[in-house]
Amino acid sequence: MKMKLVSFVLLCALLLVPTIASAEASSGNVGYGLTPGRLWSLVDAVLGLISATLAGLSLARSAGRFGTGSGRRGAIMAMVMGLIVIAYAGVHVIIFPGGPGTGDGRVGAIFALALGLTSMILGRIALARSRRKG
Repeated sequence: MKMKLVSFVLLCALLLVPTIASAEASSGNVGYGLTPGRLWSLVDAVLGLISATLAGLSLARSAGRFGTGSGRRGAIMAMVMGLIVIAYAGVHVIIFPGGPGTGDGRVGAIFALALGLTSMILGRIALARSRRKG
C-alpha cells in the first residue's frame, strides 16, 4: 500500500511541476515566481490532495485492505477537510477573475475543487462501509 501511495505522490509531482513551469514561461503578462493567486491555489491543491489521500486510505481501511480499524475517523476527517477545501477554493475562484495563464491561480483552484469533491465522495463511501461492518 505504501508503494502505491508513493507512486501516486510522484505522479502528481511529475504532473504539477511542468504545469507550473510552463505557466511561468508563458505570455508576458504573467509574473515570474509565486503570485498571491498561485500561492493560494497551491495551498488549496495541497489541502485537497491531503484530504483525497486521507479519504482513499480510510476507504481502504473500511474495506479491510489496510489496518485493523473501521476507517470511520479518517472518513469523517476527510469529509470535513474536503468541505473546507471546497469552500476555500470556491472563494478563490470568485475573488480572482483572471483566466488561465494570468497568474491568478484559477486553474489550481478548480483542480482543488475537484479534489475536495473527490474527498467528500470517497469519505462518504468509506463512512457507509464502516457503518455496515459495525
